Amino acid sequence: MKNLTRRGFIKLTSSAVVLSPFGQQLFANAKDVSVKTYTYKKVGNLEIKVVVHRRDDNVIRPVVVRVHGGALIMGHRDWENDKVCLKLLDEGYAIVSVDYRLAPETKLPGVIEDLEDVFDWVREEGPELLQVDTSKIAVIGGSAGGYLTLTSGFRVKPRPSVLIAFYGYGDLIGDWYSTPSKHHPSEISEQEAWEQVSGPPISDSRDRKGNGAAFYMYCRKHGLWPKAVSGWDPFTEAEKFFSYMPVKNVTGDYPPTMLIHGTNDTDVPYEQSLMMAEEFKKHNVEYELVTIPGAEHGLKDGEPKLVNAAYISAVEFVNRFMKR
Repeated sequence: MKNLTRRGFIKLTSSAVVLSPFGQQLFANAKDVSVKTYTYKKVGNLEIKVVVHRRDDNVIRPVVVRVHGGALIMGHRDWENDKVCLKLLDEGYAIVSVDYRLAPETKLPGVIEDLEDVFDWVREEGPELLQVDTSKIAVIGGSAGGYLTLTSGFRVKPRPSVLIAFYGYGDLIGDWYSTPSKHHPSEISEQEAWEQVSGPPISDSRDRKGNGAAFYMYCRKHGLWPKAVSGWDPFTEAEKFFSYMPVKNVTGDYPPTMLIHGTNDTDVPYEQSLMMAEEFKKHNVEYELVTIPGAEHGLKDGEPKLVNAAYISAVEFVNRFMKR
């Protein structure tokens, strides 16, 4: 790793360490790993759940809350093969992977309410039920999960101890989200798009009868995502978004944060992490920005050694604040 132009800005070089690849099932099927699902909240008849991966022992483990991505519209607690969380599990952490109510069936305030509530649940139930130490909590997520990770840094109280945001965003109403995108083709009509998400509230996209991805692509093609997930017009009601936007809420007591982003991301622009880094610098928040040259969303097309080195950097960053 090479320290570049300002404190906290990191660009990975080809000499970085390589993390050996391994799949999620390696841990899910291991005899010494416990995988348990819990309901942390009910809204009406909807049970909102977490899945907890941890070593199957009686040791009190440090805890990481993992928040899935999917534009707040798609995804679930079992959704991604997350190599960083697998490595953290190997390092001795318990991983609490969370569901939250999905948009647009549930609007943005309800999504953030679930985010706040799951941390309350972890702190209240974690010590006995999960056998975890909740005096420090790390948070990790990618894309919309990165947004929610960053949001936890100011909405969750007490604040988490450290955040890792992969290709996340702090702005909900900029042109990248509120104007038409050439990178998101869609041929369906408005009626067809909304038919995909016309059912009852859900917190797991596997329970949706329609196609959430098709709805998302329609929203992005037409610049409608902010209004679809919130119900507010980003041009005439911008201030309603502000209390949900990390870029507007960085203060000096914001948690230490690592941002990891590819420069060629056409879904969440790299500039989103640059914006957050500038706010961290302004408020003297400890941070690192790991840049993957040429990488698309999800770090796709990034040089494998650099991507793997980013995973190791994330684990080291978590350890720095969780194990000291």
